[in-house]
Amino acid sequence: MTSRTPRDSRLRLVRNRPMATARRPAVNRGSRPAPRPPEGTPPPAELARRARAGLTGAVAVAHWAAAEHGAPGALSDEAAARAAAALGLSEPEVRSDWDRARLIGLIEHHAGTTRPGWRLQAWDRDDSAVLRGWVALLDAWSLACPAPAAAEPTAVAEVVEAVPQLLSLLQLSAGPMQISALLDMLRQRVAELRTERCEVPQDATELRDATELRDATEPQEPARGAGSAGSPDDAEDTATLEGLLDWVLDALSSVGALTVREEPQDGAAGPESAGRAADDAKGDSREAELSALGNWAVWVKLEQICVAAQSPAGNIEQPAADMLRGCAGLTPGPARAEYRAWLAARPVGSAVTELIEAARGDDALLRGLAFEALRVVGAPAEPAVRAVVDESCLRPYALLWLAEHEGADPDEALDALTREEATWLWVDTAAAISDHGESPLLVRHLESAVQGTVPALLEEVRAVGHPRTVQVLVALAAAHPDPALAKAVRRAAFQVHTGGA
Repeated sequence: MTSRTPRDSRLRLVRNRPMATARRPAVNRGSRPAPRPPEGTPPPAELARRARAGLTGAVAVAHWAAAEHGAPGALSDEAAARAAAALGLSEPEVRSDWDRARLIGLIEHHAGTTRPGWRLQAWDRDDSAVLRGWVALLDAWSLACPAPAAAEPTAVAEVVEAVPQLLSLLQLSAGPMQISALLDMLRQRVAELRTERCEVPQDATELRDATELRDATEPQEPARGAGSAGSPDDAEDTATLEGLLDWVLDALSSVGALTVREEPQDGAAGPESAGRAADDAKGDSREAELSALGNWAVWVKLEQICVAAQSPAGNIEQPAADMLRGCAGLTPGPARAEYRAWLAARPVGSAVTELIEAARGDDALLRGLAFEALRVVGAPAEPAVRAVVDESCLRPYALLWLAEHEGADPDEALDALTREEATWLWVDTAAAISDHGESPLLVRHLESAVQGTVPALLEEVRAVGHPRTVQVLVALAAAHPDPALAKAVRRAAFQVHTGGA
């Protein structure tokens, strides 16, 4: 009987070599030429220069916070006074710039203190970082300039949801638009939102029938002027929307997205000028126009939406889980583009909630992809990610996301996990590969285990209690070409299946 040297050497793992990506290469769908921005759009360097010029106050406050070596997370009255004295500003200006610095990502809150964000370090040298920061501020315009305190919250929410359509209308018009036209568009969009929520009065049919009967039986009165038409409720609703539209225009002007000015009047007298004068006498004579930055930002978002809408799966219209499945076959770059387009088409809060719910499902691949999409969301997703840290199936992903968000290198983020959490993540990733990947990829996945030998890995895998442990071990045993290793893995799967874990 000959000795085979030594058999357990076959059960050793390659140490800490990064795992190959679990995603298959994207199918070649043909190259699409890079879209060109609208004619007259300044180059990125000029756009970044304009963005920097409009955000000097936020940058100054961020540098002040950095010099404080850990300013408090909330700007206290005492801190605001010190910042105002140091920067030569009023306290309201300091608070406004502080909020903008947070929204842009120039400062970040962690563990009750404020520290410089990575974007502050790149602000003077990276034009793309500046433009992304400005777009983040544009997305958060309603936070940068809060709604009037007396405004009804539901009406504010409706108007905020309608603003993307107003911005798209301004961008597509390629020029100034009268405020009265924007108000008409706002009325229509709010009415659509209410219809989508089925906000129809229960007695609408009876009211219509009563009105028709009255009109048929009573003598007709002379037609009233436009100013007296409509019910008091309609007049009140119009006044509310007019006030909120003014708030929207002021807020977007304050972040540099558009300008509002009085409509220029022509000196020529004629039917058109007379009609315009009559219109001005009845309504708003102002007009709004997107700035170069605003025009570029809205074009980018529309382009992202159009690109995603052209994908075979139509990912932009899908719920989060279906969108992630549509991205499963893409390489990281195209997948991130799909995530950005999907996020651009819906409010950030609801998008983050959808992604978290998709991550809670049974599909381990969607869990990993959901957190990749949350990386694209960035800072706005932090509260939701922190809220799921205690959920066992999401904890490893959430801890890695938070570690990277706080500045850890992705290759070193695994240090944020305990040995047990890293093993759980290994099993979950193996489950994703066994469901959606190929056998050689599952074999290579062994190389990413933190344990040095297969017996040690199997022992800890049995103890971690992942619900897919048996299926993962069976799939690994079937895929591995080494008979000795496959036998050991099958034995471990049988032990877990029979309650030996």
